[in-house]
Amino acid sequence: GGDHTITYPILQAMAEKHGPMGLVHVDAHTDTGDRALGEKIYHGTPFRRCVEEGLLDCSRVVQIGIRGSSYDPDPYEYCRDQGFRVVPAEECWRKSLVPLMGEVRKQMGDKPVYISFDIDALDPAYAPGTGTPEIAGLTPVQALEIIRGCKGLSVVGCDLVEVAPMYDVSGNTALLGANLLFEMLCVLPRVMTM
Repeated sequence: GGDHTITYPILQAMAEKHGPMGLVHVDAHTDTGDRALGEKIYHGTPFRRCVEEGLLDCSRVVQIGIRGSSYDPDPYEYCRDQGFRVVPAEECWRKSLVPLMGEVRKQMGDKPVYISFDIDALDPAYAPGTGTPEIAGLTPVQALEIIRGCKGLSVVGCDLVEVAPMYDVSGNTALLGANLLFEMLCVLPRVMTM
């Protein structure tokens, strides 16, 4: 739960301890906007604020599942200019993400990494309980491939955000979110799994 604004202060604390962080960001949106309704801090701006404060090692940031409408003809330009790797949802359709995660593990190396997972990365057919659903998203299997693909990285923290159970009377979004958080806990260093 919580909106993506919560990741900003978490990364401030993580960077204070570990230095600039690597980031595996799974989301429908880049969350690198500058302002909304005159405010610099809201759920669409956390990663721009993190860049401005030097909290991220931009060469070790990957954004997976990005999609949706935009007012900008090149909505990923800011991210690319910072050195982020942007993997639009279209590049994920109809395929396993295991090979992608092999590349991501190489990119992240052995330095500290944070996982930030917005439930709207998943197609609303699987996770309708979110405030900003976007069609044509990832599948639950792909979400597991991403998270399990982080095993072996120096993961120092993680979050799952934007779950809004009141928008999903079936309870499926909350169930999926809980399972994804469990999977994230399982990839933390020194966690024993079968």
